[in-house]
Amino acid sequence: MVATADDMAQVLRAALAPTQLEVLDESAAHAGHAGAGPHPYGTHFRVRIASPQFAGLSRVAQHRLVYDPLRQMITQGVHAIAIEVLPPVHPAATPSSLQAPPSQNS
Repeated sequence: MVATADDMAQVLRAALAPTQLEVLDESAAHAGHAGAGPHPYGTHFRVRIASPQFAGLSRVAQHRLVYDPLRQMITQGVHAIAIEVLPPVHPAATPSSLQAPPSQNS
């Protein structure tokens, strides 16, 4: 089975409930390099992810949380995963919090 970016995203969504997730297949850029498969896809990925489960963890622990659910894909031919842990997303300011205070002339 050749892994796809969609497969990887589905596994990560189920395991980490990310608030942001982008999975890119960068395999074509690695053609001819170690670990490149016979196809120009399915071996080298970039994962950009934010998850509440990363709070308070070291970078190594955060990366382990990403790698662990992908272990089966790794044993089936995924050669490299570049992980970018994104900062948590803060709730957008609500319109009411942006309103001017009431006038003192009322």
